[in-house]
Amino acid sequence: MSPPFWHDRDPLSTGHVISTVRTLMRTDGLDTSLTAIARACGTSRNFLYSNWKTASALHVRALAVDLADAFDVAGRTHPSDGTVPGIVAHLTQVVRVVRRHPTTAAVARTSPTVLSRAHTATEGPLVRVVTERVSDLLHPLAPHGGVWSDAALYSRPWKIMWIARPAALCPEAVGDQEREETLDGAFAGLLRDLLAPWAGAG
Repeated sequence: MSPPFWHDRDPLSTGHVISTVRTLMRTDGLDTSLTAIARACGTSRNFLYSNWKTASALHVRALAVDLADAFDVAGRTHPSDGTVPGIVAHLTQVVRVVRRHPTTAAVARTSPTVLSRAHTATEGPLVRVVTERVSDLLHPLAPHGGVWSDAALYSRPWKIMWIARPAALCPEAVGDQEREETLDGAFAGLLRDLLAPWAGAG
């Protein structure tokens, strides 16, 4: 008799755990505890601890997935065509998705100091997710080698992240159309300035 395909329904898989954490964080932000995660996953704190050690490690994994998802959502609604206007429209939508995401609001509510530090973080897995995604978007602007072939373009993902954060990590603006339009407009204008040398590319 062949073994059952238990792994197809394994409630303790990494994907299941991170999906559960993402759901919980939309309400409780960084207050989401290891105990709450274990309960929602139908497992024990010991299992989570043996694999991830802390709730914070799970929070970071969940936030990284949420950030990647924001780029994917923008890719469906405002796909980049590889030109400066297309990249600007895409990244402006990413900023809007992050700002309006329930986890952003939950983190702001539960951990305002952490959200404040996120505005100036210079390294870490979340910074890497953003800069790698932005680098991929900028690649078509230098068709013979991408961002690695152009020192000025190579510096842009970091600069773009720096100007994006004030517009993205501002959940208190959600629901105020004028304020959101101001944030989006300021970000898009700064982004066009940063990418002006490549406006004829693509």
